Amino acid sequence: MSGFDKDWLGLRGPADRAARHDGLVDDLARYLSDMKDTRILDIGCGTGSTWRALNDRLPGAVHWGLLDHDPLLLEEAERRISANGRVGFCRHDLNDINTLPLKGVDVVTASALFDLCSERLCEAMADRLASTLCGLYAALNYNGIMHWSIPHALDEQIVDLFNQHQRTDKGFGPALGPDATACLARLLTTRGFSVRIEESPWRMDAGSTALQVALLNGLRQPLLEISELSEATIEGWLGYRLWAIGEPDSSCMVGHTDLLALPV
Repeated sequence: MSGFDKDWLGLRGPADRAARHDGLVDDLARYLSDMKDTRILDIGCGTGSTWRALNDRLPGAVHWGLLDHDPLLLEEAERRISANGRVGFCRHDLNDINTLPLKGVDVVTASALFDLCSERLCEAMADRLASTLCGLYAALNYNGIMHWSIPHALDEQIVDLFNQHQRTDKGFGPALGPDATACLARLLTTRGFSVRIEESPWRMDAGSTALQVALLNGLRQPLLEISELSEATIEGWLGYRLWAIGEPDSSCMVGHTDLLALPV
């Protein structure tokens, strides 16, 4: 799978940081607090957003491995974090879960990743985690909900169409899309993990205009590919939504969920 554009990852960074569920991060910190030599593997690391969000909130001297298949994103992550000697970088194709470097790892982390993955990949990941007694913190998985304070008659249909596209192959087989967190929870619960799920929505207003514009423009191609609506209809809806960003009291909510699964 090819990586996301680093400019998009930069735009979504503040919304991601604000959305992460603090209680789950606190639970993760408590779980790691008694460990003398904590090791975390962040998969699909992008430019290192999970490290930036968690590193200062976790106890002790955590050793991080940042893993991605996109060499350009790994290079950017290393450029941003290179002064920290407790961070290593690794290129790896996540389709190959069996050789994921989990030896000595206490927790795997991932942000905005598993909604792109298939059930088959998630099942393989759950098996690896269970075999190594490794925890999982999987944050910011899209849950299928988008809502705007200024409505349009097509909003519900547009979101349904986008959710259909989210279930197409993103490089890891047929994607789970909005069903990812529920699937992970089921797989890990049946393997004996303690699982907690919390909501982590983006809440965007006039202060996040650039992110809203990028989000809407990013919907265009998926909607055209589904092709249930005409291009003119899609462009009309996008034009309305872009116009509405500048209106008083305009806001947009995009739903996500965070999951923490720990061996018991």
